[in-house]
Amino acid sequence: MPFSFPAARGLLLAMHVSGIIGLLHPFTHDLFLALVPLNLLVTAGLLFMFHRDFGRPFLVFCLLTYAAGFLVEVAGVHTGLIFGSYAYGAALGFKLWEVPLLIGVNWLVLVYSTGVVTQKVIPVRWARPLAGAAVLVLLDLFIEPVAIRYDFWGWHTADIPLRNYVGWYGTSLVLLVLFAALPFRKDNPLAPWVLGVQFLFFCGTALFERANFF
Repeated sequence: MPFSFPAARGLLLAMHVSGIIGLLHPFTHDLFLALVPLNLLVTAGLLFMFHRDFGRPFLVFCLLTYAAGFLVEVAGVHTGLIFGSYAYGAALGFKLWEVPLLIGVNWLVLVYSTGVVTQKVIPVRWARPLAGAAVLVLLDLFIEPVAIRYDFWGWHTADIPLRNYVGWYGTSLVLLVLFAALPFRKDNPLAPWVLGVQFLFFCGTALFERANFF
């Protein structure tokens, strides 16, 4: 394995802390904004480096989660019925059908990490997808102001619609049920750290920005 667990954990933390500082500082803002897609890909690579079961059920999960995450965003952007009326900006890289290809990777990383964490901490099987979807909606509450600020995406309405959070919950719930149903190993020691640095990055960026840190 190219990275030890402490090294991978340290790299994750360094990437996201430096991302907070780099995005907020006017001299490094453009560089770190351009590195957002790379950050997501490296995070995904590190996460799945510590996965222990690459059999067919896991590959089916990855394919379906990526495809569903991407296609629900395509439907959302073009109809406004799932999340509300919004459009993606340039920050997340190359787009197909007006949706960044990386958005499917983002859904995969978030659903997998949350699924692993809930598998570990929630003893009642049927409650895990319900709780995991709530965790992802909570994360989205912190993601939204940062995403809008840095042109990940933008809303066509003055306020973020409630439908967005309902759509996040429903999409997350379906994908977490898929995670729970497919028979593959779900013990990844890096998953809690990946989920944690997502909260750290979006909460930290929003808080430091509000405090006018730079």
